[in-house]
Parts: sequence; C-alpha cells; structure tokens
Amino acid sequence: MVAAFVVVIAGAMASSSILNPILLSLFISIVCAQPLMWMYSKGMNHSLAVIIVLSGIVIVFLGLGALFGNSINSFANDAPRYAAKLRELVDGTIQTLNDRGLSISREKWDGTINPGKVLNYTANILTEFGAFMSNALLIFFIVTFMLFERGSLRLKATVIANSYDNNLSVLTAIVDSIRNYLGLKTIISLITGVFIWLWLLVFGVEYAILWGLIAFLLNYIPNIGSIIAGIPAVLFALVQSGLAGAGWTVLGYVVVNMVVGNIVEPKVMGKEMGLSTLIVFLSLLFWGFVLGTIGMFLAVPLTMTFKIILDRNPKTKWIAILLGSDKHAQEILDQAGYEVTEEEGSDSLSSEPQA
Repeated sequence: MVAAFVVVIAGAMASSSILNPILLSLFISIVCAQPLMWMYSKGMNHSLAVIIVLSGIVIVFLGLGALFGNSINSFANDAPRYAAKLRELVDGTIQTLNDRGLSISREKWDGTINPGKVLNYTANILTEFGAFMSNALLIFFIVTFMLFERGSLRLKATVIANSYDNNLSVLTAIVDSIRNYLGLKTIISLITGVFIWLWLLVFGVEYAILWGLIAFLLNYIPNIGSIIAGIPAVLFALVQSGLAGAGWTVLGYVVVNMVVGNIVEPKVMGKEMGLSTLIVFLSLLFWGFVLGTIGMFLAVPLTMTFKIILDRNPKTKWIAILLGSDKHAQEILDQAGYEVTEEEGSDSLSSEPQA
C-alpha cells in the first residue's frame, strides 16, 4: 500500500500540468451545480440553465481580466524598483542601529530576512496567475462539457452503483461537502478582498485593487493565506508612505481578518470543516508539494474527499478519524457509549463505558 501510494503521488507530480486544470474545472463545475439545481427547481430547461451559468463564468473571467490585467503588468514592472527602495530603507535602518552601538551584519540580515525579495516573489506569483489566466479557455471548455454531461454522469453513476451493489452515498457526500465548502469560501473570500481593497483605497495605497485580489485568492488557503496576502501589501505601503502607511495597512488587515475570520466565517461555514487544524496545515504542505500553487488552493477539498472515502471503508476508517476533528472522534465515542477520562498527572487517556 505504501509503495502504491508513492507511485500514485509520483505520477500526480509528473502529470500536474494536466491534473491541475482538470481538478480546477471539476471543483468549479461542482460549485456551479448549486445555481443549476436552483434553476431546475424553477422549471428551467437544462441547456438554457447551463448557458446562463456559463455566461456568468465568462463575465467573471472577463471582469477579472479587465480589472486586474493592467495592475498586474504595472506592478510586475515596478516591483524591482520598489524592492530597491525597500532595500535602501532597510540599509538605512541597519546603519542607524549600528551607529547606536548595535552590531548587525548586513550579510547575515540578507541571509535571514530580505524584504525586497518578497515584492519580487509577489511579482512572480502574479505572473504565474497571468499564465493561469491564459489557460482559462481550456478550463472553460472542460467546465462546459462537465456541466452539459452532468445528467449523463449521474445516470451512469446510478447504473454502476446498482450493477455492483453499491450506492451513491459516498459520491453524494463528497459533492455536497465540496460544493458547500467552496461556495461559502468564495463568498467569504470575496468579502475579505472587497474590504481590503476599500481600506487601502481610503488610505491611498497604490495598487489597492491588486492587493484586494491577492487577499481574495489567498483567502482560499486556510490558516496562513491571509497572513501571506498581507506581507507584500504592508511592505509596499512602507516604501510608499513610511511607517504610518504601513501601520494603517497592518491595522486594516488585522481588523478585516479578525472580523471575517472570527465572526463571519464561523457563522456562515460552521466552526469546523470536519478536519483537524493540524491536518489542514499539513495538507497545504503536502498538496502544494504534489500539485504546486493550485494544490494549496485545493488542499482542503482534496483532503475532505479522501477523508470521506476513507471513512466509508472499515479498514481505513481509523485514518479518517486521525484526519478528522475532535468533534468527529467524540461523536464516534458517544455512539459507542464510551467516554474518555484523563488520568491526573499523566498524559495517557482511558475510555470507559458510560453507565
């Protein structure tokens, strides 16, 4: 099993250029299934409903291209200049500290912390995003075929399930979980991006709409996405407006992410996704290693998919329990009639049948 797992992962890494657009198209089509089902419930024709949804996708892609195309190109061209200014600012700070008796080596500082590289790295990420947008036509065609074939795929899955004495509960659970997660996450990410854009616009930070886009996109990455999104914006504000501008930018990111992350998101999505917080973080590393940047965006849906599959098999259910949250494990104990007690002065746990 371990050898097979390694072979599959190696194959996925080798074919990531093919897998990434397919996986992304699959998850987009799952999210688009929600408005499709709503239109079906209103008695709309299947083909007409698909055409309306596809038109919405085209409008979104064209809107993103129109809004952010010029900003992305301008920032990519200006990033080296701003990185040089940031470098001068850092050098001046180090010189001031050394003049006051501190001994700070510029070589060691550059080896551990080099803020200028953050802006250049951000420019490279935006360039990759532009390359991804060039594949938008391929993704659009795949999504189109998936949506038009949705009824056919469901029919075939039903026939296969009946022929092999299986049921569609696993597939239904996977689709429902991914649709709910991605749909709600998109709304929350959009709220985050819009508020970041408005905040930076008010305080005159350049490329505010670009920082809002980055906040929107990276908010799909749990735990660390919002932090990563704020670093280049803060450094840029530092170069442009000094410490005051950087301070207001930091305050904006903290307020928006605290309100959205601690108040809005728990109420909209629930307090958990059925995954351990540690597993969510590790999944970012794993899927990012296997599939690259797209893997980090899809880390949670992919891990949720495998957890649901593993949970349905008695031989692999224990792996699903490890991937799951404390609440999931507690529900299993409650169903079995056991309660966990922690022995005083010990790290060990024991389970006893409830009276």
